[in-house]
Amino acid sequence: MHSRIFLNSFAFFFTLATAVTLPAQQTPAQQTPAQQTPAQQTPAQQTPAQQTPAQQTPAQVAMAELPDAPGVSSSLSTTTDAAQATTSQPDAQSQQQGTPGNKGDRILYAKPGTKQSSTPPADFGQQPKRILGLMPNFRAVSAVARPAPPTVKEKFKIATFNSFDYSAFVFAAIDAYPTYLENSYPTLGSGWSGYGQYYWRAFTDKAVGNYMTDFLFPIITREDSRYFTLGRGRKLYRAYYALSRLVITPSDSGNNTLNISEIAGKGVQAGLGNFYYPSSSITWSNTSQRWLEQLGRDGLTNIFREFWPDISTHVLHMKQAAQ
Repeated sequence: MHSRIFLNSFAFFFTLATAVTLPAQQTPAQQTPAQQTPAQQTPAQQTPAQQTPAQQTPAQVAMAELPDAPGVSSSLSTTTDAAQATTSQPDAQSQQQGTPGNKGDRILYAKPGTKQSSTPPADFGQQPKRILGLMPNFRAVSAVARPAPPTVKEKFKIATFNSFDYSAFVFAAIDAYPTYLENSYPTLGSGWSGYGQYYWRAFTDKAVGNYMTDFLFPIITREDSRYFTLGRGRKLYRAYYALSRLVITPSDSGNNTLNISEIAGKGVQAGLGNFYYPSSSITWSNTSQRWLEQLGRDGLTNIFREFWPDISTHVLHMKQAAQ
Protein backbone atom coordinates (compact mmCIF):
# COMPACT_ATOMS: atom_id res chain seq x y z
CA MET A 1 0.00 0.00 0.00
CA HIS A 2 2.84 2.40 0.86
CA SER A 3 4.55 1.71 -2.45
CA ARG A 4 1.27 2.42 -4.36
CA ILE A 5 0.85 5.75 -2.54
CA PHE A 6 4.48 6.62 -3.29
CA LEU A 7 4.13 5.80 -7.00
CA ASN A 8 0.87 7.77 -7.30
CA SER A 9 2.43 10.79 -5.55
CA PHE A 10 5.51 10.59 -7.76
CA ALA A 11 3.38 10.43 -10.92
CA PHE A 12 1.30 13.39 -9.75
CA PHE A 13 4.32 15.64 -9.03
CA PHE A 14 6.08 14.54 -12.22
CA THR A 15 3.01 15.45 -14.27
CA LEU A 16 2.70 18.76 -12.46
CA ALA A 17 6.37 19.61 -12.98
CA THR A 18 6.18 18.71 -16.66
CA ALA A 19 3.11 20.88 -17.13
CA VAL A 20 4.83 23.84 -15.49
CA THR A 21 8.21 23.56 -17.20
CA LEU A 22 7.14 22.59 -20.76
CA PRO A 23 5.51 25.43 -22.71
CA ALA A 24 2.41 24.77 -24.79
CA GLN A 25 2.91 24.18 -28.49
CA GLN A 26 2.62 27.45 -30.42
CA THR A 27 2.46 28.25 -34.10
CA PRO A 28 5.35 30.25 -35.62
CA ALA A 29 3.08 33.27 -35.77
CA GLN A 30 2.41 33.02 -32.01
CA GLN A 31 6.05 32.50 -31.08
CA THR A 32 8.43 35.35 -30.29
CA PRO A 33 11.60 35.78 -32.44
CA ALA A 34 13.63 34.24 -29.63
CA GLN A 35 11.43 31.09 -29.77
CA GLN A 36 11.53 30.77 -33.58
CA THR A 37 14.18 28.90 -35.54
CA PRO A 38 16.35 30.86 -38.01
CA ALA A 39 14.30 29.32 -40.86
CA GLN A 40 11.05 30.71 -39.35
CA GLN A 41 12.47 34.21 -38.78
CA THR A 42 12.42 36.99 -41.34
CA PRO A 43 15.76 38.44 -42.54
CA ALA A 44 15.12 41.50 -40.35
CA GLN A 45 14.80 39.28 -37.25
CA GLN A 46 17.92 37.22 -37.94
CA THR A 47 21.38 38.10 -36.65
CA PRO A 48 24.22 38.69 -39.17
CA ALA A 49 25.65 35.27 -38.33
CA GLN A 50 22.28 33.62 -39.22
CA GLN A 51 21.85 35.48 -42.51
CA THR A 52 23.14 34.22 -45.84
CA PRO A 53 25.61 36.43 -47.78
CA ALA A 54 22.75 37.38 -50.11
CA GLN A 55 20.71 38.66 -47.12
CA GLN A 56 23.57 40.63 -45.55
CA THR A 57 24.31 44.26 -46.27
CA PRO A 58 27.65 45.24 -47.91
CA ALA A 59 28.91 46.56 -44.54
CA GLN A 60 28.14 43.24 -42.85
CA VAL A 61 29.94 41.30 -45.58
CA ALA A 62 33.03 43.53 -45.22
CA MET A 63 33.08 43.08 -41.42
CA ALA A 64 32.83 39.30 -41.79
CA GLU A 65 35.91 39.25 -44.06
CA LEU A 66 38.09 41.17 -41.56
CA PRO A 67 40.66 39.00 -39.67
CA ASP A 68 40.60 38.67 -35.92
CA ALA A 69 42.76 41.05 -33.89
CA PRO A 70 46.15 39.61 -32.80
CA GLY A 71 45.85 37.56 -29.63
CA VAL A 72 42.06 37.44 -29.79
CA SER A 73 40.34 34.14 -30.53
CA SER A 74 36.92 34.02 -32.10
CA SER A 75 36.29 30.55 -30.67
CA LEU A 76 33.88 30.42 -27.79
CA SER A 77 35.53 27.27 -26.43
CA THR A 78 38.93 28.99 -26.36
CA THR A 79 37.49 31.91 -24.41
CA THR A 80 35.80 29.55 -21.98
CA ASP A 81 39.01 27.56 -21.47
CA ALA A 82 40.95 30.75 -20.80
CA ALA A 83 38.38 31.88 -18.25
CA GLN A 84 38.52 28.51 -16.53
CA ALA A 85 42.32 28.61 -16.47
CA THR A 86 42.26 32.11 -14.96
CA THR A 87 39.80 30.98 -12.31
CA SER A 88 41.84 27.91 -11.46
CA GLN A 89 45.11 29.84 -11.00
CA PRO A 90 44.26 31.17 -7.49
CA ASP A 91 43.24 27.67 -6.45
CA ALA A 92 46.55 26.21 -7.64
CA GLN A 93 48.48 28.98 -5.89
CA SER A 94 46.48 28.46 -2.71
CA GLN A 95 47.27 24.75 -2.74
CA GLN A 96 50.97 25.47 -3.15
CA GLN A 97 50.86 27.88 -0.20
CA GLY A 98 49.00 25.44 2.02
CA THR A 99 45.48 26.74 1.89
CA PRO A 100 43.73 26.30 5.23
CA GLY A 101 41.23 23.52 5.38
CA ASN A 102 40.94 20.69 7.83
CA LYS A 103 44.54 21.34 8.72
CA GLY A 104 44.77 21.50 12.47
CA ASP A 105 46.67 24.63 13.49
CA ARG A 106 46.88 25.69 9.88
CA ILE A 107 43.26 26.82 9.98
CA LEU A 108 42.39 30.28 11.26
CA TYR A 109 41.32 29.78 14.84
CA ALA A 110 38.61 32.12 16.05
CA LYS A 111 36.10 32.45 18.83
CA PRO A 112 32.92 30.56 17.81
CA GLY A 113 30.27 32.87 16.40
CA THR A 114 32.73 35.70 15.68
CA LYS A 115 32.33 37.30 12.26
CA GLN A 116 35.67 38.07 10.65
CA SER A 117 36.78 39.88 7.56
CA SER A 118 38.36 37.66 4.92
CA THR A 119 41.10 40.29 4.47
CA PRO A 120 42.99 40.96 7.73
CA PRO A 121 44.73 44.29 8.35
CA ALA A 122 48.32 44.72 7.27
CA ASP A 123 49.68 44.41 10.83
CA PHE A 124 47.62 41.32 11.63
CA GLY A 125 49.61 38.78 13.65
CA GLN A 126 52.93 39.32 11.88
CA GLN A 127 55.79 37.48 13.58
CA PRO A 128 59.43 38.62 13.18
CA LYS A 129 62.32 36.19 13.29
CA ARG A 130 63.66 38.06 16.29
CA ILE A 131 61.81 39.95 18.99
CA LEU A 132 63.47 43.29 19.78
CA GLY A 133 66.42 42.07 17.74
CA LEU A 134 67.45 39.66 20.50
CA MET A 135 64.94 36.97 21.39
CA PRO A 136 64.85 34.22 18.74
CA ASN A 137 61.42 33.67 17.29
CA PHE A 138 62.17 31.02 14.69
CA ARG A 139 59.38 28.70 15.86
CA ALA A 140 56.62 31.29 15.44
CA VAL A 141 54.44 31.43 12.31
CA SER A 142 52.49 34.57 11.43
CA ALA A 143 48.70 34.50 11.63
CA VAL A 144 46.95 33.32 8.44
CA ALA A 145 50.29 32.08 7.05
CA ARG A 146 50.05 28.48 5.84
CA PRO A 147 53.59 27.14 5.43
CA ALA A 148 54.27 23.57 4.43
CA PRO A 149 55.31 21.19 7.21
CA PRO A 150 59.03 21.44 7.98
CA THR A 151 61.36 18.85 6.54
CA VAL A 152 63.84 16.88 8.66
CA LYS A 153 66.54 19.36 7.72
CA GLU A 154 64.37 22.32 8.67
CA LYS A 155 63.51 20.75 12.03
CA PHE A 156 67.21 20.30 12.70
CA LYS A 157 67.86 23.94 11.79
CA ILE A 158 65.14 25.19 14.14
CA ALA A 159 66.61 23.21 17.05
CA THR A 160 70.16 24.33 16.22
CA PHE A 161 69.30 28.01 15.82
CA ASN A 162 67.39 28.04 19.11
CA SER A 163 70.23 26.25 20.92
CA PHE A 164 73.32 28.08 19.63
CA ASP A 165 72.01 31.48 18.65
CA TYR A 166 73.96 34.25 20.39
CA SER A 167 70.89 35.04 22.47
CA ALA A 168 70.91 31.47 23.87
CA PHE A 169 74.09 32.29 25.82
CA VAL A 170 72.44 35.39 27.29
CA PHE A 171 69.25 33.59 28.34
CA ALA A 172 71.26 30.74 29.87
CA ALA A 173 72.93 33.30 32.14
CA ILE A 174 69.52 34.66 33.12
CA ASP A 175 68.11 31.17 33.80
CA ALA A 176 71.10 30.16 35.93
CA TYR A 177 71.08 33.22 38.16
CA PRO A 178 67.93 32.48 40.27
CA THR A 179 69.03 28.92 41.07
CA TYR A 180 72.48 30.25 41.94
CA LEU A 181 71.04 32.84 44.32
CA GLU A 182 68.85 30.20 45.97
CA ASN A 183 71.87 27.91 46.33
CA SER A 184 69.73 25.10 44.92
CA TYR A 185 72.77 22.83 44.56
CA PRO A 186 75.24 23.63 47.37
CA THR A 187 77.84 21.17 46.07
CA LEU A 188 78.29 23.33 42.95
CA GLY A 189 79.98 25.99 45.04
CA SER A 190 79.73 29.78 45.08
CA GLY A 191 81.40 32.77 43.47
CA TRP A 192 82.17 32.95 39.78
CA SER A 193 83.27 29.34 39.64
CA GLY A 194 80.03 28.21 41.30
CA TYR A 195 77.97 30.41 38.97
CA GLY A 196 79.80 28.87 36.01
CA GLN A 197 78.66 25.43 37.20
CA TYR A 198 75.07 26.61 37.21
CA TYR A 199 75.51 28.36 33.88
CA TRP A 200 76.69 25.44 31.74
CA ARG A 201 73.99 23.20 33.21
CA ALA A 202 71.30 25.76 32.36
CA PHE A 203 72.70 26.07 28.83
CA THR A 204 72.76 22.27 28.43
CA ASP A 205 69.17 21.98 29.71
CA LYS A 206 67.99 24.41 27.05
CA ALA A 207 69.96 22.83 24.20
CA VAL A 208 68.88 19.28 25.04
CA GLY A 209 65.26 20.43 25.35
CA ASN A 210 65.39 22.15 21.95
CA TYR A 211 66.74 19.11 20.15
CA MET A 212 64.21 16.85 21.86
CA THR A 213 61.12 18.99 21.22
CA ASP A 214 62.07 20.54 17.86
CA PHE A 215 64.04 17.78 16.15
CA LEU A 216 64.17 14.25 17.56
CA PHE A 217 60.59 13.73 18.75
CA PRO A 218 58.98 15.66 15.83
CA ILE A 219 60.77 13.27 13.45
CA ILE A 220 59.58 10.20 15.34
CA THR A 221 55.98 11.41 15.84
CA ARG A 222 55.82 13.43 12.57
CA GLU A 223 54.67 16.55 14.36
CA ASP A 224 55.11 20.25 13.60
CA SER A 225 56.50 21.91 16.73
CA ARG A 226 56.13 25.49 15.47
CA TYR A 227 53.76 27.96 17.11
CA PHE A 228 50.95 29.09 14.80
CA THR A 229 49.76 32.53 15.85
CA LEU A 230 46.02 33.02 16.39
CA GLY A 231 46.24 36.81 16.19
CA ARG A 232 42.61 37.79 16.83
CA GLY A 233 39.77 37.23 19.23
CA ARG A 234 39.35 37.97 22.93
CA LYS A 235 42.56 38.24 24.92
CA LEU A 236 41.55 35.53 27.39
CA TYR A 237 40.70 33.17 24.55
CA ARG A 238 44.03 33.84 22.83
CA ALA A 239 45.92 33.22 26.08
CA TYR A 240 44.06 29.94 26.48
CA TYR A 241 44.92 29.03 22.90
CA ALA A 242 48.62 29.78 23.50
CA LEU A 243 48.74 27.58 26.60
CA SER A 244 46.83 24.79 24.88
CA ARG A 245 49.64 24.49 22.32
CA LEU A 246 51.63 22.70 25.03
CA VAL A 247 49.34 19.70 24.60
CA ILE A 248 48.01 20.27 21.04
CA THR A 249 50.07 20.62 17.89
CA PRO A 250 49.56 19.91 14.18
CA SER A 251 51.00 16.78 12.68
CA ASP A 252 53.01 16.98 9.48
CA SER A 253 49.80 16.05 7.65
CA GLY A 254 48.08 19.07 9.23
CA ASN A 255 45.69 17.43 11.72
CA ASN A 256 45.60 18.34 15.40
CA THR A 257 47.28 15.76 17.60
CA LEU A 258 48.63 15.31 21.10
CA ASN A 259 51.86 17.28 21.46
CA ILE A 260 54.08 14.34 22.33
CA SER A 261 57.14 16.28 21.21
CA GLU A 262 56.62 18.91 23.89
CA ILE A 263 55.43 16.68 26.74
CA ALA A 264 57.80 13.74 26.24
CA GLY A 265 60.66 15.88 24.93
CA LYS A 266 60.80 17.98 28.07
CA GLY A 267 60.43 14.84 30.18
CA VAL A 268 63.45 13.22 28.51
CA GLN A 269 65.40 16.45 28.96
CA ALA A 270 64.64 16.46 32.69
CA GLY A 271 65.64 12.81 32.93
CA LEU A 272 68.93 13.32 31.10
CA GLY A 273 69.72 16.14 33.48
CA ASN A 274 70.25 13.57 36.20
CA PHE A 275 73.51 12.62 34.46
CA TYR A 276 75.12 16.04 35.01
CA TYR A 277 73.37 17.42 38.12
CA PRO A 278 74.78 16.54 41.56
CA SER A 279 73.87 13.01 42.64
CA SER A 280 72.46 14.32 45.90
CA SER A 281 69.74 16.14 43.93
CA ILE A 282 68.64 13.17 41.83
CA THR A 283 65.13 12.57 43.11
CA TRP A 284 61.75 12.17 41.48
CA SER A 285 60.73 15.47 43.01
CA ASN A 286 63.65 17.45 41.54
CA THR A 287 63.33 15.76 38.16
CA SER A 288 59.59 16.47 38.00
CA GLN A 289 60.22 20.06 39.06
CA ARG A 290 62.67 20.62 36.19
CA TRP A 291 60.16 19.06 33.78
CA LEU A 292 57.30 21.31 34.94
CA GLU A 293 59.55 24.37 34.90
CA GLN A 294 60.45 23.74 31.27
CA LEU A 295 56.79 23.27 30.30
CA GLY A 296 55.79 26.40 32.20
CA ARG A 297 58.52 28.43 30.52
CA ASP A 298 57.37 27.28 27.08
CA GLY A 299 53.76 28.13 27.97
CA LEU A 300 54.70 31.68 28.97
CA THR A 301 56.79 31.98 25.80
CA ASN A 302 53.77 30.98 23.70
CA ILE A 303 51.65 33.66 25.36
CA PHE A 304 54.36 36.25 24.74
CA ARG A 305 54.63 35.19 21.11
CA GLU A 306 50.86 35.38 20.66
CA PHE A 307 50.60 38.97 21.90
CA TRP A 308 53.91 40.29 20.61
CA PRO A 309 52.43 41.52 17.28
CA ASP A 310 49.88 43.57 19.24
CA ILE A 311 52.52 44.96 21.60
CA SER A 312 54.94 45.87 18.85
CA THR A 313 52.30 47.50 16.67
CA HIS A 314 49.95 49.22 19.10
CA VAL A 315 52.25 49.89 22.07
CA LEU A 316 55.75 50.25 20.65
CA HIS A 317 54.51 51.35 17.19
CA MET A 318 57.00 49.12 15.43
CA LYS A 319 56.64 47.76 11.93
CA GLN A 320 56.95 44.00 11.89
CA ALA A 321 58.01 41.99 8.86
CA ALA A 322 56.10 38.75 8.36
CA GLN A 323 58.06 35.54 8.67
